Amino acid sequence: MRALKALLFGSGSLVLFVIGAILFGYLALNFFRIDIPTAHMAILIKKTGDNLTNDQEVAPTAEFKGVQREYLLEGTHWRNPYNWDWKIIPQEEVSQGKMGVLVSLTGDNLGYGEFLARTDPKVELLQGGVLTKGIVPGYLNAGRYPINPYLFKMELHDPIVVPAGFRGVVTNLSGPMPEEANTLLVPPDFRGVQKETLGTETYYFNPYEKRVNLVDCRSQRFNLAEKKDMGFPSKDGFWVSLDGIVEFRIMPEHAAEVYVTYNEQDNGEKIDEEIIRKVIMPIARSFCRVEGSKNSGRDFISGETRIGFQKKFEEAMRTECQPLGIEIVVALITNISPPQQIAEPVRKRELAKQEEKQYQQQILQQTSEQNLAIEKELVKRKRELIQAEQEVVKLTTQAMREQEVAVTKANENLEVAKLKLEAAADEAEAIIARGTAEADVVGFNNEADAAGWKRAVEAFSGDGDAYARYVLNQKIAPSYQKIMANTQDSPIMKIFESFATPSSIPKPEPSSTPAPMATTPAP
Repeated sequence: MRALKALLFGSGSLVLFVIGAILFGYLALNFFRIDIPTAHMAILIKKTGDNLTNDQEVAPTAEFKGVQREYLLEGTHWRNPYNWDWKIIPQEEVSQGKMGVLVSLTGDNLGYGEFLARTDPKVELLQGGVLTKGIVPGYLNAGRYPINPYLFKMELHDPIVVPAGFRGVVTNLSGPMPEEANTLLVPPDFRGVQKETLGTETYYFNPYEKRVNLVDCRSQRFNLAEKKDMGFPSKDGFWVSLDGIVEFRIMPEHAAEVYVTYNEQDNGEKIDEEIIRKVIMPIARSFCRVEGSKNSGRDFISGETRIGFQKKFEEAMRTECQPLGIEIVVALITNISPPQQIAEPVRKRELAKQEEKQYQQQILQQTSEQNLAIEKELVKRKRELIQAEQEVVKLTTQAMREQEVAVTKANENLEVAKLKLEAAADEAEAIIARGTAEADVVGFNNEADAAGWKRAVEAFSGDGDAYARYVLNQKIAPSYQKIMANTQDSPIMKIFESFATPSSIPKPEPSSTPAPMATTPAP
């Protein structure tokens, strides 16, 4: 019975343990687990701990209550809900073509005149590396950042784009004050307008640290008489009005100086209007009134005075504007209107002068045409003479070349003939030597044959006829196997009588026995 109670007690404890484990797992999955989706973050809030002081917005460490500096990123995390609370928010994102600027909401207060927050280089920026309130130096590139909204506020700004033909004038809004006060341009890293400007490019600057103003350095054109008040009194008291075109541009290397000097609306794109109003028009009016009063009214009708006035005007504009950082591209007087009381007679006189110059010009032109015709004929004659000389040189050169070729060929034939002559002489000598040798061989053979015959005749007691018959019989005898003859007086035997001497030929006896049949010579 006791064992049964122990078994029941053990089974009940196991069941309670399993139920407790399941309950704990359920509570943990639903109350202790923090699931943070992608591109989100969790802001931790401590429920227990030390209280914050009145000047504290965020808990400095985990021992204090309130919003913590620490945050959680994507994934699954576990926290005790009794001590902790959390808030899941999306992360801040800086899109392409933008930049982010952080504003610190916690930390010590800045001093008078300061607006940039001080940072701790040893601590990460978003993890408490900012020590004071204010604008955080630098900027954030395009991307996603886990920014605690209780610590920072992020602002999106556009980068500075300096287009072609413009220069960017940089003004440092922070930094130490320059040593020399009331200067137009300050040294680098000091507060104020910088001398170095920015070229065509895209720049990322914290707009609270640096301000960039665009200055148009392209050519600008305007009319002098745009407001109908451009003119001057002449030497004789007549009013002379004029119109002209002035094309100018700001020199890129002096863009900062020009911007500081003539900018009143804090807009570099409108600075050309200020330059026209403060520089171009005053210089143009001053020159026209000073130089124009030196000539009478009728002088401005003639071309020489107008041309001289135009040249002086352009030189004066360039000389006066160059030191101010403004380049005059074109300064042209397009129209000068003299007084109408004297315009007509002076105009007629000028027309007469122009006609006289035209006639003189025509005379000079005819003389020039005559000289040109003579020169053309001389050139033509000289060209033909040169062509004839070139033809003579060509024919002479060709004849000399053919002569050299013929002489060379004749010399080659002569050498070949000499070689052939020497070869023929050698061949003749060879033929003579060969004939002589052959003749000697024939002679030696004949002498040998004669010696043999002589010895053979001596064997027949010096009777050559007997030796001849012997040789003949020796040659033809083997060719006959049988001779058919009736008697020795037969016709066939008569043939052999000529080969025997009369004394040596026996006379055959008559016989009635028929002779054997003659056979053909053996082959």
